Amino acid sequence: MKLAELRRLGRQELLREYDDRMRELFNLRYRASTEQLDNPALIRETRREIARIKTLLSEREREKTT
Repeated sequence: MKLAELRRLGRQELLREYDDRMRELFNLRYRASTEQLDNPALIRETRREIARIKTLLSEREREKTT
């Protein structure tokens, strides 16, 4: 997902998306370890999506406290 798409989501949707991406990362790492992963760049892309989501969550938390 792009950052603009993520910004439109609410907190609960972001948390759900975060859980989905973490699960996906686990599966990708498992498939990579068993040599079933065709595109190892998917791991990097998924990690970056997780970072985007965590950044948005922390930004919203900071806005809430100020």
